[in-house]
This record gives sequence, structure tokens and C-alpha cells, in this order.
Amino acid sequence: MKSSWIALILAVLSTVLLSSHCSIIKSPRFRGRVQQERKNIRPNIILVLTDDQDVELGSLQVMNKTRRIMENGGASFINAFVTTPMCCPSRSSMLTGKYVHNHNIYTNNENCSSPSWQATHEPRTFAVYLNNTGYRTAFFGKYLNEYNGSYIPPGWREWVGLVKNSRFYNYTISRNGNKEKHGFDYAKDYFTDLITNESINYFRMSKRIYPHRPIMMVISHAAPHGPEDSAPQFSELYPNASQHITPSYNYAPNMDKHWIMQYTGPMLPIHMEFTNVLQRKRLQTLMSVDDSMERLYQMLTEMGELENTYIIYTADHGYHIGQFGLVKGKSMPYDFDIRVPFFIRGPSVEPGSVVPQIVLNIDLAPTILDIAGLDTPPDMDGKSVLKLLDLERPGNRFRTNKKTKIWRDTFLVERGKFLRKKEEPNKNSQQSNQLPKYERVKELCQQARYQTACEQPGQKWQCTEDASGKLRIHKCKVSSDILAIRKRTRSIHSRGYSGKDRDCNCGDTDYRNSRTQRKNQRQFLRNPNAQKYKPRFVHTRQTRSLSVEFEGEIYDINLEEEELQVLKTKSISKRHDAENEEDTKETAGAPGDTMISDGTDTIGQPNSVRVTHKCFILPNDTIHCERELYQSARAWKDHKAYIDKEIEALQDKIKNLREVRGHLKRRKPDDCDCSKQSYYNKEKGVKAQEKLKSHLHPFKEAAQEVDGKLQLFKENRRRKKERKGKKRQKKGDECSLPGLTCFTHDNNHWQTAPFWNSDKYSAHSGKRHFESITHTANGTAKLSRL
Repeated sequence: MKSSWIALILAVLSTVLLSSHCSIIKSPRFRGRVQQERKNIRPNIILVLTDDQDVELGSLQVMNKTRRIMENGGASFINAFVTTPMCCPSRSSMLTGKYVHNHNIYTNNENCSSPSWQATHEPRTFAVYLNNTGYRTAFFGKYLNEYNGSYIPPGWREWVGLVKNSRFYNYTISRNGNKEKHGFDYAKDYFTDLITNESINYFRMSKRIYPHRPIMMVISHAAPHGPEDSAPQFSELYPNASQHITPSYNYAPNMDKHWIMQYTGPMLPIHMEFTNVLQRKRLQTLMSVDDSMERLYQMLTEMGELENTYIIYTADHGYHIGQFGLVKGKSMPYDFDIRVPFFIRGPSVEPGSVVPQIVLNIDLAPTILDIAGLDTPPDMDGKSVLKLLDLERPGNRFRTNKKTKIWRDTFLVERGKFLRKKEEPNKNSQQSNQLPKYERVKELCQQARYQTACEQPGQKWQCTEDASGKLRIHKCKVSSDILAIRKRTRSIHSRGYSGKDRDCNCGDTDYRNSRTQRKNQRQFLRNPNAQKYKPRFVHTRQTRSLSVEFEGEIYDINLEEEELQVLKTKSISKRHDAENEEDTKETAGAPGDTMISDGTDTIGQPNSVRVTHKCFILPNDTIHCERELYQSARAWKDHKAYIDKEIEALQDKIKNLREVRGHLKRRKPDDCDCSKQSYYNKEKGVKAQEKLKSHLHPFKEAAQEVDGKLQLFKENRRRKKERKGKKRQKKGDECSLPGLTCFTHDNNHWQTAPFWNSDKYSAHSGKRHFESITHTANGTAKLSRL
């Protein structure tokens, strides 16, 4: 009886607990992000990325479809920023979740899509993590500025990536590793429509074949990046666009800001006219992105995937058009360049909500991993923004120790320039010098050049072990055989120019013999009766004339003329007699005509130029060839082919000669200057230093090597700075200062209407001028080392 009561009580308790557990699951506070019937299917993720889209200049005001889908249907992050306002650094931070100083992509050129990026950071993007957990990953659009299309980045199952920088027409894409060229046909080649069609087709195909596999897809648009070529149906919109005229428009100079703002003055009228056209063109390109968002939304609705898909919309950085007098560009540490649009729509995201916290581009990767149910790797600097989307619902009334949300209030904006660690060589040398002597000897003796017993050519030092077992460094002793070889080597001189021929001849005024030469000359100087030196001339030239005595007369015979007559082509000339001159005129042809003795009738004159073996150029600039070339088509064809080959060979030779001439110009030795040390004396000094270095102790040699590398690094930087200065001077006054990025604009920049019909002009937009800036939540900013 007692056991039955216990069983009844346990059954009632289990029923109560089960009902309470079910009520807890159904409670909205503990409801999952996915619908109940699809709770085992992870959500899809679609990241839509634009290029150079601003917030401050009002680009979102014309994108009504996007605002309805993302702003009204999702959460708006009103304080979204990027950490480096440049394309490649910002996109690299989005992929890896790291600051620029951790992935080392500082500019659009330096290290962008480099081998070090491909080996170190590309295998750790969010695509790799999601692909390893079963997501079907796909990328469509612009990747990195220097991506060359030769490979598929790891982590992407479907790849349609743009080769190099943004374009709308005449571009190349890499479709799963195969390069595909596109032209100027709008229906087939317009880039925004192309990647929209490709992404929608891929989503439909994947869900048809793998209905339970989640999809992570990136759609990276080129709009509104230049060249701002819009679709033809939008080319007449916004003729009076003025959203870019903000309070800071043409506000220059600014003496309270960093040096580029102090240098930049007000814009010229042609610059202001250009900003109006540029703003209009940018808004027109965004219309295609607006249509793309609507097509994507309709596709998700038709397939029933909208409630199980997170859509993220953002840009890689902002833009300025006339702000602070800068005509156009980015990469400035101000709101118009670092503030970007940022929206999230998806399960559990309250429609129309506004998030005031600071979010960054480095938060994208952790957020995508969090949506997929993965933890954020420890090497990522960003953090998931999903915790900011949790709604404040009434909890347990007895829970009084509820923690408030902790979020960032400051962030770092880094400059777009490579940071060089100048002090690393000194630190390494100091660390090596701080080691005990026996440790340094042990470290040196591990090198191969010190382990052999003076057997390597040029080896000066060797490591030996003494009786106590300690390692010692001893200088190599040169054997007599090696000395003999060196003597024989010194006796061999090249047949080219010797070192004496290279020395400058500065006259005899300051010339002074060496001590050994003066000692050898004393015996000649002391003996005044010594026989004078008579040089002996050796005749090595052939005799040019010969004197012959014949019958008491001496005749001079010119041997050179005789030789030339033998070498010349024999000609049979018509003899003219003074008595028979009239008959000769009647029978002879034109005076001075000759016939070649080889049986042809080619006309030859003493002053004619022989071009080929069958053609001549006469003094009157007429060309005559053998009769065979005028009568035989085959002979004409063969001779013309021969001439073509000769021309081709001579062109190749001229090209090679020009390359050699350029090389000689670059390697021209210094001119002789007797007041300074000559070029060759400097060379001798370098060789002497190398010889001295070979006799140094290995410890001192290592220290000198570090100092030499540092000096070489400084010298290379100085030369590079000089080259840049010369280039800036050639471009004009507007590009005369370092750090300015100049551009030229004319009517060839855009491929579609409206075109730029005014004159060609040049202007500058500041780039890479700041090192770091810290923004705070209250809107203030602290700049350092500007």
C-alpha cells in the first residue's frame, strides 16, 4: 500500500514538472531564434556589402526599397564605424574580425591579397569556420583590390569573384577558378545585375538539392564605387542631387585639424560642379543595388526562407564629396569616411528597432559565427552584436541582481600605412650581446661555416674543442700551398681595363710617387752621366708604301691602293680617245656609265650605296636593283623575304642596343673630380673594408652586419623619398607635398551617361595622413601623431 502511494506521488510530480517544462519552452522569454517546426535547421546568412557607401552624404535617402526591408523590418545600428576607411584593409578586417595591426593589410596595394595574407590570415576567415561545420558558402562580387583570380580563397564552395578593383563594365571575374571576360552589354555584363542573378540562382539550386543545409552567402556590390556607371534606366535620375552639401562642404582651410586640412583650401567652381555630377552618378548606381535587395527579399519570401534567414547590410567604409574642401575620396579619420550603414534582419530581431551602441566592421565575423552557433576564436578582436539584439522583457520579479550590458565606448581607427619596426635590429643585437660568452660561442659554432677545419674557401675562423670540452673559436692558419695559389692568381690579369686605367688623371702638379718608386729612382738621379733612355719602337703595322729603284729612277708604290683595287669589283669602262671623241659620243651611252663584270646590267657608280647584294641607292636618291628582280616573280619574292628578315633582325638588335644603352646610363661611373675622392678610390675603400671585415672576430662581425643593414635600410628610404619628391614636382604644385593623392578627371572616366562635358582638371584627395584616432561614445575624438 505504501509503495503504491509513493508511485502515485511520483507520477503526479512528473506530470507537473513536464507541464511546467513545456510552459517554459513555450514562453517567449526562452523561445529560440528558429521556428518550432524548423528548430533543427540552422539559419541562413546573407551578407550584402556595398563599396564606398556613405551615411553622412544621404545615400540611403534614395534607397526606399532597402530601407523598407532592412530598416523597417530589422534593426538599425546608428553608430556603425569601420576601423580603417580603405577598401582592402576594411574588407580584410571584415573577413578575419581583426584590427589592421593584426592582419597587416594597411593599404589597397601593400600586402593586399599577398602571399603572406593567403598563407596566414585567409585560412582563418569566417567562411572557413562555417564551411567546416556544414554551411554551403558562396561569394559573389568584389573580394580584395589586388585579387588576381588565380586561385579560390579557402572556405568558399561557390566562387564568383571580381578580379582587381570595382567596375561595372569591361571586367574579369573568376568563376570557380576559371577567368571569364565581360564587355559592355548591359543585359549580360552589368556587374550589379550579374552577381544578383548568380546569387539568387545559387540559393534556389542549393535549397532544391540540399533542402536542410544552411547557406551562408556574401553579395559584394561594386556600387557606388567609381567608375560610377549606372544602368541605362537610371541615367536620368536626380538631376539636382544636393544631399552631399553638408555643413562641412567646402569648409576650408581648417587650422584646428591635422596638416592636410590646414593645407587644403576652398574648392574651385569646376570642382564644385564635379561634386554635383559625382553625387548624382553615385545615387544612380545605388538604384540597381536597391532593386537587388528587393529581388533577394522576394526570392526568400517565395521559398519560405525569409523567417529562417539573417540578412546583414553594410559597407566597407564611407566617402567624402567636397567635405573640408576635399573633392572626393576616403581614408580620412572623420565621420563621413568611417561611419557606414549597418542593418540586421532575421529571427528574433525586432522590426524597426534602433541600436545606439558602437559596432565596427571587425564585429561582422564574430556575429556571423554566433548566428551559426559557433564560438568566437580568441584571435578575433571583434565581438558578436547579437547580444545587443536581445529584447528587454520582464523577468522574474524576485531577480534583483540582474547585470547590465557591458559594451565598448571607444574604438581605434588606424592609419592606412605600413608600420616599420625600426628598432628590431637593435633589440636583437642587444639581446645577443647580453648572453654569456660561452653561450654566444656555442651559438656561433652551430653555424656550418665554423664547423669545418678551415676547409671551406675563404674560411677565416673555425670552432675547436679544448681538453676541458669547451668550445673555442680560433683563426685559420693559411698553408703554403694556398699562398702559392694566391700568388699565381694575382699574377693573372684580365685583358680588359685595369685598375690603373680607371683612376682619374688630375695632372702632374699634385702627383707624388710612392716611397718605393722614389727609392728606385735615386740611383738614376744621382748619376748625371748615365745613358739616356732610348725607347725602342716595334713596328707592328703593315707597310703602306714601297720605294723601288729602276734604271736609276726611284718609284713610290702605294700598297694600300693596290689592295683596294683588288678588293673592288672589276669594271670594264669604255676608253675615250681625244682624237675620236665625236665618234665616241655617237656610240656611247650617257657619260660615266659603267657595266659590272658579273654579267648583269646593274648600274654602279663610285658614290652609290650598296644596300643588299642586288640593290643599290644612287647619289640622286634613286634605287636600282638587278634586272632579275624586275622580271622574275620568284626572285622578287625571295629577295623581299630576305629584306624582311634583315629588317626584323636589325630591329631586335636595335632593341637590345637600347636596353644596353639604358643600362649603361644607369650604371655610369662618377666623373673625375680631383678635389674629392674618386669613384674608384671609393671602390677600393669598400674592398678594403670587406678585407678588414674578413679578419674581424665573429662577434664584432655580427654587430657590424646589423649596423650595415640598418644603414642600408635608411639609405633605401632616403632614395625612395627623393624619387617620390621628383615625381611630385613633375605633377605640379597641387601634388608638391608628400601624402597627397592626386587624380585627374576628364570625359573618358565614365562609360555611361551623364558624362562630364567640362574641361579636364586635376585635384587632390588626402590619403594615409593619420596614424591613429580614438573615438568615444559621446561623439568626441582623440587624435594622436597626426
